[in-house]
Amino acid sequence: MSNPLMSLAEKTAYKRNLVKIRLARFGRKHQPIFNIVVMKAKKAQQKLPMEVIGTYNPVPTPQPSFDNSAPIKDISLDFHRAKYWLGMGAEPTPKVAWLFKKAGILPNFWPKTSKLSQEINAPVVEDVKETQESPVDVVRRRGDKKF
Repeated sequence: MSNPLMSLAEKTAYKRNLVKIRLARFGRKHQPIFNIVVMKAKKAQQKLPMEVIGTYNPVPTPQPSFDNSAPIKDISLDFHRAKYWLGMGAEPTPKVAWLFKKAGILPNFWPKTSKLSQEINAPVVEDVKETQESPVDVVRRRGDKKF
């Protein structure tokens, strides 16, 4: 697998890439639901993952008869953890990379378009704004009344 045009850093990075971001299938027959998981590359698909960073439902939700828009496939994703694992060198599988491109996490040139059956011209998510939430007191103080 070694390419003579690869630099030494690329060769060692290829050997060190032991973590993959991939889909783990759950759900019933003809109703799949996938978890987007971070796992060691050599581990079986249904084994316990290092972290679950999202879910993907490839079956589109039914639209009302008056709505002529495209059906929606549900993707829920933890953007911060996905960016963290990509920064740590985890390699997404082609389908996960396609989902990340749809969400706007990966640029259009990632991965090579020859690996994908569909090409994305623009990400679906226009602008992701990060907000910081204020902490909420979930514990009642002694003097507070119940109602």
